[in-house]
Amino acid sequence: MTRYAFFEGAIRPIEEARISVMTHAFNYGTGWFGGIRGYWNDAQQQLFVFRPLDHYRRFLNSARLLMAELPYSAEELTTITLELLRLENWRGDCYVRPVGYKADELIGVRVHGLRDEVTIFSVPFGRYLQAEEGARVGFSSWRRVDDNMIPARGKISGSYANSALIKSEAVLNGFDEALVLTHDGHVAEGSAENFFMVRHGALITPPVHSNVLEGITRRTVIQLAEEQLGLRVVERDIDRSEVYLAEEAFFCGTGVQIAAIASVDHRTLGNGGMGPITTALRDLYFRVVRGEEPKYSHWLTPVYASEPVLTAGR
Repeated sequence: MTRYAFFEGAIRPIEEARISVMTHAFNYGTGWFGGIRGYWNDAQQQLFVFRPLDHYRRFLNSARLLMAELPYSAEELTTITLELLRLENWRGDCYVRPVGYKADELIGVRVHGLRDEVTIFSVPFGRYLQAEEGARVGFSSWRRVDDNMIPARGKISGSYANSALIKSEAVLNGFDEALVLTHDGHVAEGSAENFFMVRHGALITPPVHSNVLEGITRRTVIQLAEEQLGLRVVERDIDRSEVYLAEEAFFCGTGVQIAAIASVDHRTLGNGGMGPITTALRDLYFRVVRGEEPKYSHWLTPVYASEPVLTAGR
């Protein structure tokens, strides 16, 4: 059970971390957020936070998109997060949610000239998508927000109404998750996940200009695929009908981790389960985030250490 949150400059009991109904971000969606996972290694009795500096750098970039001015660096936010996790004393996988928001209590749409605040809390967390070994996916009738509308490369709170509409439509139509197209008809991503597919032995993913989140897990997958599995990774536009012909496909992200796609629009992909490339990447990814691959230990920051060392991902 969550007991604490960082709120208005200090770690406080969670029940004290409250905002007014008049708060600007609550009324207008003028906030931004992040998502960071902590992975428990039982053998080492250690909780590893995965790429926290990279996550907080993206968090601060999202803040810049909303003209926010914050007094924190990525390193300072990471230090606060480690202190918060120690107080919670998690002994299992967890999820950290930093939220930035326009905190003034007033009426009027704008992003400039407002007070900016940050809050951080954490929760125990397992699977985001229950069907990780083979999700049933459908293309959404909704389109992904465009960079000149609300930049998808940032985690802007208001833009996730788009994701919520996409996800609910998919679930109510009998799917586990959705794929979303850009306004020019190319594949963007899932409701809240990056997308990869395998065709002719190559790993293919939409480029960042296809209105996708600049995903940290996405970057991780690309690096692991090239360095450890020797795969050719291609970033290019993907047509809807190409996805139907993929040998394998999967979602990735901090929340979803790596989740295989079994079918799209009732068309089975490959053998209808988790293909060999997805399996190899998923197994490797979980070894990395739990501290079982020394080569990538620089991506991990231990929580329960006397003098934590902040490490940056490449």
